[in-house]
Amino acid sequence: MKPGKVYLVGAGPGDPELITIKGINSLGEADIVIYDHLASARLLKHAKKGAEIIYVGKEQGSHTLPQDEMNRLLVEKAKGGHTVVRLKGGHPFIFGRGGEEAEALFDAGIDFEIVPGITSAIAAPSYAGIPLTHRKYAASIGIVTGHEDPSKPESAVDWGKLATGVQTLVVLMGVKNLPHIVTSIVAGGRDPKTPVALVRWGTTPKQATLVGTLETIVERAQKAELKPPVAIVVGDVVRLREKLNWFEKKPLFGMTVVVTRTREQASGLVACLSAHGADCVECPTIQVAPPEDWTPLDTAIDRLDTYDWLVLTSVNGVDFFFNRLFSKGKDVRALGKVRTATIGPATAQRLREFGFDSDIIPNTYRAESIIEAFKHEPMDGKRVLLPRAKEARPILPVEVRKMGATVDEVPAYQTEQATDNVDMLVKRLEEGSVDIVTFTSSSTVRNFKAALPADRFLGLMEGIKVASIGPITSETARNLGLNVDIEAKEFTIPGLCDAILDYFT
Repeated sequence: MKPGKVYLVGAGPGDPELITIKGINSLGEADIVIYDHLASARLLKHAKKGAEIIYVGKEQGSHTLPQDEMNRLLVEKAKGGHTVVRLKGGHPFIFGRGGEEAEALFDAGIDFEIVPGITSAIAAPSYAGIPLTHRKYAASIGIVTGHEDPSKPESAVDWGKLATGVQTLVVLMGVKNLPHIVTSIVAGGRDPKTPVALVRWGTTPKQATLVGTLETIVERAQKAELKPPVAIVVGDVVRLREKLNWFEKKPLFGMTVVVTRTREQASGLVACLSAHGADCVECPTIQVAPPEDWTPLDTAIDRLDTYDWLVLTSVNGVDFFFNRLFSKGKDVRALGKVRTATIGPATAQRLREFGFDSDIIPNTYRAESIIEAFKHEPMDGKRVLLPRAKEARPILPVEVRKMGATVDEVPAYQTEQATDNVDMLVKRLEEGSVDIVTFTSSSTVRNFKAALPADRFLGLMEGIKVASIGPITSETARNLGLNVDIEAKEFTIPGLCDAILDYFT
């Protein structure tokens, strides 16, 4: 069998948006993805469907897979003819042991590529508001490991020369050896008053920065019980943090938000909240599936020319309707002179992507708004097609029929309970590390409750803020015993994000 290929990909320092485009493209090609704990798990969404995902850990004191076995795993998978991505935190060739893995691949005759990543040595200080160079303070940088191979007979790091040889010194993996590092730098001639910053979990919502000087930082770190991963920055540039600290000032910084939308639709809300500093935990409580029987929708599509109106109430409804239309060998011309009505700007925008401008877009984003809009249309004797979720509220077809119209309500899709990440969610709720839970539909609330232990539901949610996309969802949440703290004024994802920001600012 012809051997495959291995991509040693730098995942960046923690913020999943800091991976390179080439890194994302490599993930999309991979048959197998092997990742460690410093690579954001959110990057796995870029892996192609069906790819084998292997977690290899590598945390301090707990190596899921020793390096020699890691090398053998890469060679073995590639020899099986697979395209493999080794997803590594930071940059593969900066204290990432990527050089050792590349050597093993070369020795085994395996083709490989290196995809550089942004190293935490640069990114963590940047997110802490510390420029490593500045015309007033520093024109040189040194990057050094604080954790060398313990089997080496002596250290390869000459702390004495580094102490005054560069103006800004960045030490990675050194917090455990901080007392020795500080003592060595001062002994090498660096002023004990030199500012020092310790940046833990840099570029992530868990980021924490501790500032001191060479003579105070050890005591402060011990008092704070600081643990890896930490980037140590030594130099006068640390003084600029007082002015340039931008990341930790974001309004949602340090808050953990649970997103219960379907995995396919969560990205908009996650992106919005993450941009304001939140740590988003994706825990979809629903998933969208085809209807149990396509016959009602197929029958309606076969006689589209008999309808006067097509009413679409969600993005999912638009997608399932048109995908089914196309699967039957038809195209948009089958709609002829059918007029369209949509609920919400997102639904209208998705319809526009299929070549249609909606004839009716109500001012508010719920079924009642469509009903009000139809009161201004001659509906008596009209035929209305309503393809939507099987579980939707009955008010829309009931009220439109009262106007004299014939309404064919057909299931275009259905929602099902999703159980992904439930164990993780329960653990996070138990340890009190969740600040907000967001709900974007009544079904997300009901399925969220169903996923949690019934006798502990309210206890687990005690003290956690509940954010709802609108009054219908809020009513469902209250009926299940939850207090709704935040409700969007505009019943959209941007509206929900704005409501959360308004609440906390």
